Amino acid sequence: MNYFLTGGTGFIGRFLVEKLLARGGTVHVLVRERSQSKLEELRERLGVDDNRIKAVVGDLTSNSLGIDNAAMKALEGKVDHFFHLAAVYDMGADEEAQAATNIEGTRAAVQAAEAMGAKHFHHVSSIAAAGLFKGIFREDMFEEAEKLDHPYLRTKHESEKVVREECKVPFRIYRPGMVIGHSETGEMDKIDGPYYFFKMIQKIRHALPQWVPTIGLEGGRLNIVPVDFVVNAMDHIAHLDGEDGNCFHLVDSDPYKVGEILNIFSEAGHAPRMGMRIDSRMFGFIPPFIRQSVKNLPPVKRITGALLDDLGIPASVMSFINYPTRFDTRELERVLKGTDIEVPRLPSYAAVIWDFWERNLDPDLFKDRTLQGTVEGKVCVVTGATSGIGLATAEKLAEAGAILVIGARTKETLDEVAAQLEAKGGNIHAYQCDFSDMEDCDRFVKTVLDNHGHVDVLVNNAGRSIRRSLSLAFDRFHDFERTMQLNYFGSVRLIMGFAPAMLERRGGHVVNISSIGVLTNAPRFSAYVASKSALDAFSRCAAAEWSDRNVTFTTINMPLVKTPMIAPTKIYDSVPTLTPEEAADMVADAIVHRPKRIATRLGVFASVLHSLAPKVGEIVMNTGYRMFPDSASAAGTKTTEKPKVSTEQVAFAAIMRGIHW
Repeated sequence: MNYFLTGGTGFIGRFLVEKLLARGGTVHVLVRERSQSKLEELRERLGVDDNRIKAVVGDLTSNSLGIDNAAMKALEGKVDHFFHLAAVYDMGADEEAQAATNIEGTRAAVQAAEAMGAKHFHHVSSIAAAGLFKGIFREDMFEEAEKLDHPYLRTKHESEKVVREECKVPFRIYRPGMVIGHSETGEMDKIDGPYYFFKMIQKIRHALPQWVPTIGLEGGRLNIVPVDFVVNAMDHIAHLDGEDGNCFHLVDSDPYKVGEILNIFSEAGHAPRMGMRIDSRMFGFIPPFIRQSVKNLPPVKRITGALLDDLGIPASVMSFINYPTRFDTRELERVLKGTDIEVPRLPSYAAVIWDFWERNLDPDLFKDRTLQGTVEGKVCVVTGATSGIGLATAEKLAEAGAILVIGARTKETLDEVAAQLEAKGGNIHAYQCDFSDMEDCDRFVKTVLDNHGHVDVLVNNAGRSIRRSLSLAFDRFHDFERTMQLNYFGSVRLIMGFAPAMLERRGGHVVNISSIGVLTNAPRFSAYVASKSALDAFSRCAAAEWSDRNVTFTTINMPLVKTPMIAPTKIYDSVPTLTPEEAADMVADAIVHRPKRIATRLGVFASVLHSLAPKVGEIVMNTGYRMFPDSASAAGTKTTEKPKVSTEQVAFAAIMRGIHW
């Protein structure tokens, strides 16, 4: 048996070719001259030669598919089944491209099938041909389609119309639902349909523990089917007798709502589920013109656009959230009766779909997300770069090829670190500065700009921490002044100094090393946390002003790190801490990905707890406060003995890993 396919090297086509070959047939595949390598890849994939899969050179946008006379003559009277699969399946494609491929391409396929005398014509349409019909759309319905405003809906409807009205070869029409990956392997070749929401699910997973419930939308029912079901059904129906002229909905007869689908894939991706789903129909009492007016407000459009762009979701996709159409499957059920071909339930294969996406299709896999790709040749400033987090960060940036500017208070140590980094091949520029001195900050900024012209990345790492109970600080107001002077005023002075050049160049990134204590409201750290909170607030305000000028801010709510800054508190020798290298990895992530905030899940949970149940959060922190004593130096006493740590303290610190006590 001989077959002819358009779109044979496409996603559905590859699987269909495999099924047809299994029947012992010869498959002729339309390919463009410059795309024959794709056909060779398909042969290699299926382990056959050009005697089983034959190339027919042509073009979908030419009359009769652009097949030359000799090739057409060779095919004449020999094609038993002509499958037309080629189409634009991209919701974001422009209208002209969709019309040329979907409508005119179908017309050219019909012409070619007639010219070669094909016995059967199989048109792969789509449920999109129904438009946004409200209610149940039967397989024998076509003209009843409505709301065909979107180019994809309109061109899929019109292409099916071409077959119905112009095709003289006996035809069968297939309307698949939203086709996703293979139910056994997860294989898929592009982002489409529910895949657009996977990045959102992934980001929620990174931000919140899996057991934290979230709030989302309910939405309409989306008809999702795996590619293997679609191909198995098409292959079976195409070879039945007496089915010409019929249309078949290759869909799930019991589809899930949008909210259910998101929860299924959230579970597959180990992300939090939406414990509450809001049905947008509850806002139906608001007049449509008011809803539309609000949607068209510039701030609303900009916020919506920014969110969708960040998540990689085309704006057009959102119009299908409340999809109104259900699809009748009586004809499909009739022809599949007695076979083992059926739509598997989504929860049974969602995990393999997610796994394949995360390993092969996640957009981040195709971006240069290396530190070197981000900072090589860029001017990066790190304050407090001679020890701890600053030194570990400086080492990473130097290794990645940054033009590294480091600043610290002690010249001898600064020169020593600069020499070490230069010996490893780093491009290092060291400038002494006391970042608690505003005049020194101004001098530092001027020197850097005079020598380098601008700053691409500023890492505000230099900081001072004071661990002391308030009851021991009544006569130590300078504790609050010292922390504010360095942690807040020094950082803001640098930001304000480097910002004009960043804004002029429309590019720059500020990374502020904050503290998990800002999220947990850590007792004994009121002076330190207050200064870091002030910097957080400043950065949020500045980010709101400069967002449209590509000057961005990342706040890292750093958990407890084993650095010289915590050395005076000997009890920290017995509790879990990060290494400076682990902390530097967080800084590198901030520079590469530019998130608004980086925090541990425990820190995020503590912040949520303080917002939702502040008294509970207060009690938890007070428990820790009473469990851990002030250091000898904070209490004004001197001792060389290492404080004894109880098993209760160790257990509590392990549970509250990274929190300052």
